[in-house]
Amino acid sequence: MKRRALLTAASLLPLAKAVPAEPALWAARFATPAGTELALSSLRGRWVLLNFWATWCAPCLKEMPDLDAFQSAHPSWAVVGLAIDGPTPVRQFLAKRPVGFAIGLAGLNGSELMRTLGNTKGGLPYTVIAAPDGRIAWRHAGLTDLKMLQAQRQALKAS
Repeated sequence: MKRRALLTAASLLPLAKAVPAEPALWAARFATPAGTELALSSLRGRWVLLNFWATWCAPCLKEMPDLDAFQSAHPSWAVVGLAIDGPTPVRQFLAKRPVGFAIGLAGLNGSELMRTLGNTKGGLPYTVIAAPDGRIAWRHAGLTDLKMLQAQRQALKAS
């Protein structure tokens, strides 16, 4: 099996031992494109799929419909997109391609949170799943799709 295939297969598995959530995850607060505040602490007690993205990132934009479909199929989950981007490009993008999940305007603070959650290289997109008890259950650097997210949900035995 090629190295890339091995890395992809490994990313589909839950972490062998789920790790505690970083306090920074639950302390994070971001403005939304609508001007309200998104406090990640308000999502505790739910499965949270946190996706870091940017309007200039082609793979990020490619996976957005699948994130939207995942949120629609699993309304008990909280899907959150944290835009590592400026507010104006994000608002312009969402005006053309609205999504049904929460968006936070993360900017550079989002980059720091992303690194804290395991993405030391800072590449986008980057996706993390936190369990209802706050443990980080899964991390994935790179493009996701609906099939991958559904498989991960099944592997985690998540509702």
